[in-house]
Amino acid sequence: YTQTEATDDAFWDQFWVDSSTTIQDVFALVPAAEIRAVREESPSNLATLCYKAVERLVQAADSGCPSEKQRQIVLNCVRLLTRILPYIFEDADWRGFFWSTVPGAGRAGRLDEDDGEDEARPLAESLLLAIADLLFCPDFTAQSHKKSSADAAEDIQSIDSCEYIWEAGVGFAQTPPLNYVHDINRTELLKLLLTCFSEAMYLPPSSERKNLNPWVSFFCSTENRHALPLFTSLLNVVCAYDPVGYGFPYNHLLFSDQRELLVEQAVQILIVTLEQEAGSAAGASAGPENLFVNYLSRIHREEDLSFILKGLARLLNNPLVQTYLPRSTKKIQFHQELLILFWKFCDFNKKFLFFVLKSSDVLDMLVPILFNLNDARADQSRVGLMHIGVFILLLLSGERNFGVRLNKPFTLRVPMDIPVFTGTHADLLIVIFHKIVTSGHQRLHPLFDCLLTVIVNISPYLKSLSMVAANKLLHLLEAFSTPWFLFSSPQNHHLVFFLLEVFNNIIQYQFDGNCNLVYAIIRKRNVFHQLANLPSDMASIQKALQRKKKSGISRTNSIETVSMEGSRPAVPAEPGTLKASLEATPGIDKITEKAQVSEDGTMVAVPHSDSPQATADCSAAAGGSDTESNSERDHEATRSRLSSVSSSAAWNPNPDWVLSWKVKLPLQTIMRLLQVLVPQVEKICIDKGLTDESEILKFLQHGTLVGLLPVPHPILIRKYQANAGTAMWFRTYMWGVIYLRNVDPPIWYDTDIRLFEIQRI
Repeated sequence: YTQTEATDDAFWDQFWVDSSTTIQDVFALVPAAEIRAVREESPSNLATLCYKAVERLVQAADSGCPSEKQRQIVLNCVRLLTRILPYIFEDADWRGFFWSTVPGAGRAGRLDEDDGEDEARPLAESLLLAIADLLFCPDFTAQSHKKSSADAAEDIQSIDSCEYIWEAGVGFAQTPPLNYVHDINRTELLKLLLTCFSEAMYLPPSSERKNLNPWVSFFCSTENRHALPLFTSLLNVVCAYDPVGYGFPYNHLLFSDQRELLVEQAVQILIVTLEQEAGSAAGASAGPENLFVNYLSRIHREEDLSFILKGLARLLNNPLVQTYLPRSTKKIQFHQELLILFWKFCDFNKKFLFFVLKSSDVLDMLVPILFNLNDARADQSRVGLMHIGVFILLLLSGERNFGVRLNKPFTLRVPMDIPVFTGTHADLLIVIFHKIVTSGHQRLHPLFDCLLTVIVNISPYLKSLSMVAANKLLHLLEAFSTPWFLFSSPQNHHLVFFLLEVFNNIIQYQFDGNCNLVYAIIRKRNVFHQLANLPSDMASIQKALQRKKKSGISRTNSIETVSMEGSRPAVPAEPGTLKASLEATPGIDKITEKAQVSEDGTMVAVPHSDSPQATADCSAAAGGSDTESNSERDHEATRSRLSSVSSSAAWNPNPDWVLSWKVKLPLQTIMRLLQVLVPQVEKICIDKGLTDESEILKFLQHGTLVGLLPVPHPILIRKYQANAGTAMWFRTYMWGVIYLRNVDPPIWYDTDIRLFEIQRI
């Protein structure tokens, strides 16, 4: 650890010149304790090592690495920096080191020789620009355009990297021949780039943090002349990838697939670089414009949007593809990153969102999302996956087209651990949401609001629910409306309001095709009567709470049927599984904005109301006393007050509180329906001695309630709204996924991460 002079080239060269190592070797040969010891005891050596390694990369980027020896030096420097950077980031005193200038080093020449300025570039900028150049280096990371070896080497500084894009797709038509060596070299460079960006993991979470990741900001700015071709290369490599490959079963067992490793790093780089502060889209952001976000938001050609959607759908459906030979097709592992990427596409590019919803292609995204939600529901280590899946469905459900698309029959035979049913994609969604509520683990409770909001948003468009789905919805109402559940937390009654809103929407707007649901409501009519007569005196509240079940929501269902064949039950995580902690997600009222659907189908934002009184007035004005108001609105104001109650321990239900929401339960429509139909159904049963459901359903199918129901209420949609809380949640979740997925080598393992905690189940 004695200080070695920076000019002693022979000493520093030994780190990268002689050996031909793999990145795994570097991690084994350079233990964490040794890096920390050098950092504490001879900091100038660590500084020189970093500086020299970056200098080597800059030289290589300038020369274009024509020789094999130079390429080996580049790879060794890349591996060494990948190993060392996390130990620079974990120490607050070192964090600024890469952003300081090194005395005497001219601003790595090339860009500003003309103006004679000799101000030095920060080391971070030199490193990032060198990585960008090296990613388009002919014969190293890109196909050379030289005709013969006699031609002069291409000058890396003058090449137009747009001609060297890695894969056909958006903005590029040629498919370069597959070259495993290029893929390996690209992957190693991207791994270093990802490590540069990972400084974000060493800062504690805070939604106030306006400053974006400086590494990402610089790399995605106009300073990087390769920003466009690199964004395009990453995107095309991901969306063009077909893991099933050449159609040979067991293909992946014979060849280690270098392309898959490249695709994994590419999708991770994309989700990290596509970051901007919520609300900065209008150009109000502090730093330079993020070109990756800019390019993504401007993609608009139908064939490009289709290429992206088909690519993401192909990859997300890959684990669902069943073959007759076990383990015969490759199963990709990066579905969480793909979901984050899809989320960012929908968020940053509205044309893409509308394109997704324009055809039934959206169902190719829906089915794998539902499959993942169902599969992960019992697994504590996959809570983040559950959230991103539900957030995507919440975002989609804010658009009318999504509800309409769900009416398409579901015919796929994807083995899922759910009851067999015949019906539509909407039935599939409801059946799986019911599974999550009744047999997911406790940490999913905060998602119940979101799940039901999705069902409310799609309910006005559902033409015909199956009997299985109708029974599931009524079972949820039964579970959520028991007195002990309603009284045991200040928020629980919202779930009942959401379900009543679902029933009201279907009865008012889709009565004709929904005889199954109407029949289920008639059969379970006592649930509605009990709700209307919910006791609110103190003695009854106390009694209900004493009866509180230990298990929470009723897990049994009188009509549980056989699961699909070939399906595996959802299982908890294996003990010892690692998981990353997550930030709390904001409540549903914070992440959605209400919009009213007008006659012509357009949406009008509903102004926020602070006083419940104002809301009551406006719903009364909307159609007199005969209209059933969306009473959910009235007490959402109360809700935000209640959510500030820090813990439910400090909270006790009392008669005033129960009455405050009980009087707003929107039961009029359903009570009127029961009042009209129950006597008719009973009469049929007595007259014909019927016990046969099909006759009753036939009667209900041809029945009508025109003129008998209250005036239809306006349809209310809750649209997803980004905010600082969700931005922070996404950042934490994304980096947690990246940390856990990069295990070979384990880049960040055992370093002092601050953004989240790594926990063992």
